[in-house]
Amino acid sequence: MKRPAIRITITRRKLLTSATAGTFALAMPGLSRAADRPKVSHGLQSGDIDATSGMIWARSDRPARMQVDVATTESFKDALRLEAIDARPASDFAVKRLLINLPSDQTIFYRLRFANLSHPSVKGEPVIGRFRTAPRSRRDIRFVWSGDTAGQGWGINPDDGGMKTYAAMGRHDPDFFIHSGDVIYADGPIKPEARLPGGGRWKNIVKEGVGKVAETLDEFRGRFKYNLLDENLRAFNAQVPTFVQWDDHDVIDNWSPAKDLKSDNRYKEKSIAVLAERAAQAFHEMTPICYFPEEPGRIYRKIPYGPLLDVFFLDLRSYRGGNGPSLETEMTPASRIIGETQMLWLKRELALSRATWKVIACDMPIGLIVWDDWKEKKGVEAIANGDQGKAKGRELEIADLLRFINASNIANVVWLTADVHYTAAHYYNPDKAQFQDFAPFWEFVSGPLHAGTFGPNELDRTFGPEVRFIKAPTKEQGVNLPPSMGMQFFGLVDIEGKTGQMTVRLMDRDDKELYKVTLDPATRG
Repeated sequence: MKRPAIRITITRRKLLTSATAGTFALAMPGLSRAADRPKVSHGLQSGDIDATSGMIWARSDRPARMQVDVATTESFKDALRLEAIDARPASDFAVKRLLINLPSDQTIFYRLRFANLSHPSVKGEPVIGRFRTAPRSRRDIRFVWSGDTAGQGWGINPDDGGMKTYAAMGRHDPDFFIHSGDVIYADGPIKPEARLPGGGRWKNIVKEGVGKVAETLDEFRGRFKYNLLDENLRAFNAQVPTFVQWDDHDVIDNWSPAKDLKSDNRYKEKSIAVLAERAAQAFHEMTPICYFPEEPGRIYRKIPYGPLLDVFFLDLRSYRGGNGPSLETEMTPASRIIGETQMLWLKRELALSRATWKVIACDMPIGLIVWDDWKEKKGVEAIANGDQGKAKGRELEIADLLRFINASNIANVVWLTADVHYTAAHYYNPDKAQFQDFAPFWEFVSGPLHAGTFGPNELDRTFGPEVRFIKAPTKEQGVNLPPSMGMQFFGLVDIEGKTGQMTVRLMDRDDKELYKVTLDPATRG
């Protein structure tokens, strides 16, 4: 469904007329004012913010009409009221609105409330959010990234403070947050209790529908709504825009066209294509991602954030071949993970970018081996095929991309990833690689936000990765560590406006700095 783009250049006369109409909230015969006021059910969200536009999101608890006021002051003295749009059952009462013609480098405040469709004068309480538009000048930029929310059955536990990593990120007042995938764990049931290592119980908040794997559209929607019950996440969303991408657990573990559910008794729906379609609809309805009329459901995109930064979001799920050995020596549709169309787009946009830093937000790391079958250590789920040799299979696309970046003299490309449930800093050195036609680059890994902690994974030497830092469970600690053990991670990035330097910090949920490196911008060509 196409989302309407809304300009804030609305006339003052129209604003005053709309505002005045809202003051006559007379009691209606047979209408309970308290019971019939629609509510904002799961907080606010904003996302995909650039210098002149941004998406906002909310959900009503019933059919309703959303009213939005937009201002550049917290007092809303200069507020403009936008045309109302409806929250309908077809989208589970979730509504997104694109605000356009915004001033650059400006804090934007938005206030929304829902009105009863049958009695428009009966309105719910207003809720306020904010975001800052991207600059057109070289000002300082700060953002955070991570992935993996509510995985492995570790849901919202009030006794542990809920999803505390969101609160830790929020304390840094970032310009935006990159959620690097696994926004939900559709395949991970959330039970009332889970056993903690060493004894004791983890007690989850539970809601109807989350105790089984998600199969129906409503069940996929329900996982997003479950996460939004967390107070830390809702407070974070009201203050910080989120730029989302997805990964496997947004549909099912290790999702690819080759996934076979015939023997998986948890699923009545056996079609991966059907599950992916339902998951994609829920993903676009329940997150503040932008909309592409020419390609509904598209996730890959570029968000320009001023002269110092362009962010390129990849989708390694929708266009991949089936998981398997991935040892082809020539590129075929079966060996792709990025896909031909997305790769052409990425090369073109990288070449056109004039930003100092080009951040590639990728849901999966390049050089870490992620097995499709962990027990047998076979099959390729990510990019690396584990043979430690020349580029083959899915590695061929990455080799082609790195060769293009090198030949085109594209400077200052940094990869930010998640997926593996620990944090690390990797430096890719062509002098130590089997494939050497590329310039050195950094890849930083973070996560989980609120899920089990695993790792570390073995590195594949095809592209010469060097581990500069790693924080993962020890053998003695084991795997699937709960959030209460503190090994939940996020990355913090600062770009200094004056020098253009990028400083990357790897942090834990207690806001402790684990690693820090400052990168000087290079000039190529």
